[in-house]
Amino acid sequence: MHFNRNGSMNNIHNVEKTMQKYQQLAKDAQSNGDPVLAQNYLQHADHYLRRYTELNERRDNSIEKSIPENKDLSKEENQKSQIQQTTN
Repeated sequence: MHFNRNGSMNNIHNVEKTMQKYQQLAKDAQSNGDPVLAQNYLQHADHYLRRYTELNERRDNSIEKSIPENKDLSKEENQKSQIQQTTN
């Protein structure tokens, strides 16, 4: 196996592809009659599933945090606009 050390574990798409690869390898090993190898691949797939879930949660949390900031900015802009209108 070739393992990239260039931050690929932080790229959700790479993690998802790797997880799917191990799931497929497990299916292949199971169909070839090697349950031990299949279990090994499933453990690898499970590791990447946990990492995938973690990255999704991190992404969702960062999106949720950015939404209130945008709302606050638009409120600020509305207040400035209203102040400018009343002073003119």
